[in-house]
Amino acid sequence: MPTMVDVARSAGVSVATVSHVLNDTRPVLPGTRQAVLDAVEELGYTPNTLARSLVTSRTRSIGLAVSAISNPYFTEILQGVEASALEHGYSLLIADPHDDPGHERKVVQLLHERRVDGMIVAPSAEPGDLVAYLGRHRVPAVFLDRVVEVPEGDGAPRFDQVCAEGAEPTALLVGHLAGLGHRRIGLVAGRPGLSTTRERITGYRHGLAAAGLPFDDRLLVHGDSEADGGERATAALLSRSAPPTALVTANNAMTIGALRALRDRGLSVPGDLALCCFDDFAWADLFTPRLTAVAQPSRDLGAQAVRLLLERLAAPDRPARTVRLPCAFVHRTSCGCPEQTEQAHVTAPERTLP
Repeated sequence: MPTMVDVARSAGVSVATVSHVLNDTRPVLPGTRQAVLDAVEELGYTPNTLARSLVTSRTRSIGLAVSAISNPYFTEILQGVEASALEHGYSLLIADPHDDPGHERKVVQLLHERRVDGMIVAPSAEPGDLVAYLGRHRVPAVFLDRVVEVPEGDGAPRFDQVCAEGAEPTALLVGHLAGLGHRRIGLVAGRPGLSTTRERITGYRHGLAAAGLPFDDRLLVHGDSEADGGERATAALLSRSAPPTALVTANNAMTIGALRALRDRGLSVPGDLALCCFDDFAWADLFTPRLTAVAQPSRDLGAQAVRLLLERLAAPDRPARTVRLPCAFVHRTSCGCPEQTEQAHVTAPERTLP
């Protein structure tokens, strides 16, 4: 089996130079770097990652704790995380916290015990134990998709965060429906306690206010971010004495549930009820009618989370940042607009908050 010494001899460089190229620990001239990589390829050299981790205290691995991995939104985030991690020479260990605070704490501890260099976590609605564990053990971490308010002060843990804009895109959906003449617009909101749920409710209320419509709490129901919950919530709205004429669903799973509830009652979209959804997904334009939606930059969120984590590993004491990525409004026909060429435009510029 070829060794690093063999690679150095073949490339005509020192062992230290080979180490710098393979571990990316110091800049190396492009020609020299390519010579090392060519020698690695020619000899079939495989770095001993276990030995390297014992020397550097780094395992070149990242822990990812994300619930509902089967959800297409989180699947695309996972693809973004994986591609970016591999690009930078990191492997990925994945766990599903099931949006349960107790299980979340356990899987994060298990990932930590596997000596991952850092973690990317989509926190639950009650992340207190998670924050306490990460802070107590000084685990470099990035919160993904959901924002956590961590008290500031001396010794407070530093957590970078990356998420999509939530309020403004939801307000845009409400405004679009109001512009089509709807005056009773319902919202199927996500799981209480999640920052994404709070932000989309805020956007819903802002959209109503901007259109001159009153907020009616009977038109806001929680679907708990799941298809079954979305179905129950939509059924509850339809049973009102004055049901909504238009509906905004706050994630893709609840959109599926809402469509089930409408189908079971023999109601059509948009004939009986106009529908706009937060979260686009691959088959949204295959429905009849095609779904008008807000599309989140899922893969970019995953890639950005990896970049923030690697920057944190390189500079542990730098100020924490929250990066918000823009969404896109994808105009189709479930809102009641006539068939047209699909249009998408970005709802807001990218923002980085200290």
